[in-house]
Amino acid sequence: MTWRESRLSPDGTHHLRGDAPQYDERFDEVLKFHEPGLAPVRRGAAAWHIRADGSDAYSRRFERTFGFYEGLAAVVGGDGWHHVGPDGADIDTARYEWCGNFQGGRCTVREHGGAYFHLRADGIPAYEARWRYAGDFRDGIGVVQSSDGRSTHVDIHGEIVHGEWFLDLDVFHKGFARARGEDGWTHVDTDGRPAYTRRFAAVEPFYNGQARVERFDRGLEVIDEVGRTVQPLRAAAETPLQRLSSLMVGFWGTQVIRAAAGCHIIEHLPGAVGDVADKASLSPDGALRLLRGLWELGLVDRDEQSWLPTDTGALLHRESLSGMADAAQHWGTEHYAAWAELGTSLATGEPGFERVYGRSFFDWLSDKPDHLECYHGAMRGYAEHDYGCLHDHLPLAGVHHVVDAGGGSGALIANLLAKRSDITGTLLDLPEVVASPLVARLAGEGVRLVAADLFSPWPCSADLVVLARVLHGWDDARARTILRNARQALEPGGRVALVEIVLADHHPGGALLDLNMLAICGGRERTHEAWVSLAGSAGFRVSNVTPAPTYGSVLTLTPEGGSSA
Repeated sequence: MTWRESRLSPDGTHHLRGDAPQYDERFDEVLKFHEPGLAPVRRGAAAWHIRADGSDAYSRRFERTFGFYEGLAAVVGGDGWHHVGPDGADIDTARYEWCGNFQGGRCTVREHGGAYFHLRADGIPAYEARWRYAGDFRDGIGVVQSSDGRSTHVDIHGEIVHGEWFLDLDVFHKGFARARGEDGWTHVDTDGRPAYTRRFAAVEPFYNGQARVERFDRGLEVIDEVGRTVQPLRAAAETPLQRLSSLMVGFWGTQVIRAAAGCHIIEHLPGAVGDVADKASLSPDGALRLLRGLWELGLVDRDEQSWLPTDTGALLHRESLSGMADAAQHWGTEHYAAWAELGTSLATGEPGFERVYGRSFFDWLSDKPDHLECYHGAMRGYAEHDYGCLHDHLPLAGVHHVVDAGGGSGALIANLLAKRSDITGTLLDLPEVVASPLVARLAGEGVRLVAADLFSPWPCSADLVVLARVLHGWDDARARTILRNARQALEPGGRVALVEIVLADHHPGGALLDLNMLAICGGRERTHEAWVSLAGSAGFRVSNVTPAPTYGSVLTLTPEGGSSA
């Protein structure tokens, strides 16, 4: 019997050959033998490797040792993690915060400071790039994660294989890799293309052409490589009728949240029902019923004495500065009424808001300070959440001055200037927006404020114009006018950056927001082809599209001919 046939003793202190001890030594911990016939062991604070007869493979001692893979083992010493050979000698002098195991001639390591990359077997980095995370290689392909949290595949030289990025990703197995996008899990081929149109809550790797998957309704099934159901395994958690019914009464939650925000329920928590009722001017019965509704929505919880907000429900507190209390009113009042006209809007192309209120949404807001403040409070909350890391994805190379056109509360430009002291910025929006206290304060933070109409020539210029969630509020004709004014405002060599959703053919993300833009202001979300066409009609070409970390994509527009003149 060789070391390959040995096994761990039940108490983990030695190895067995058959049912008998393989050697006389005893340790505090042993792990399995790996090629070339060495096993990690630990006794007290010392760790090392032993041979099959229990003798020491070398004289050195470490704090912790791991198994050999491809002739090298990860060890931990007082100066950090590194790799050693079978004789206990270091492969190089570098030390790391953590080391993985060698697979396919490469090993994942994490530097002090948190960056990941891959090592060659001689201890030299395989490439210059550094990643948020890097995984093991299989068949010459590994997974790396960028700073925005998205992942792709690289080869052993660190070159990106297909250029597709996903929220989560696995290595290839039998020609397919598990991949998760905004719309769920799928399998992708070596070109990064989905193997089928369906999406799932979870998928397993293919095994002989079939894979076990979990649907979003919590049903299980086996599919083939084109996504067809081969074998049902578990029924859905709810029937189709139950699912449809729950979708139809989604407005219940909207109005429960609006009511809670309107009477400041979250601000009165934690508290017993009676105390909440008194502070919110509700009857005890009404307070209890509202709290139970919020409980079902996962926004509050309870203990034996009182009700208290969950982390999600706490966002409705005014002092959270999340903007969600304003958003509750925003979605639950005028928007709510406009959506009731959706059928007519789909037939006519006209926004339902105008049918209900007799004016366009933005005209209606302009002379209603309270509603305007609520709108911008909500939009500021979304912007603070969505634009925190946007500076890493904007085309800022060579940029000295940025105009945030239609920037509303100014969250984007303020965040950008806080991150980039070498850039100056202008916020351009309507006079009533610029004059609001929320925006006027930005003048003291270095932001130049310019009151102007996006549809008239702009009294400012920039190397970069940012239009974040602006063009989706308008039809093509009006959006084209805004783009042409942006082009005229560019300095030579300048560019425009759009922060917008790009609708895809293979998943429905953005479809409901598209309907919202129709219902409220006659705008729309657009596909990549539609963005290219719109940009071209205003004298631009789409030179780059980069997924943004929390909202949509950044589309870089370059004036045709390379000049804004």
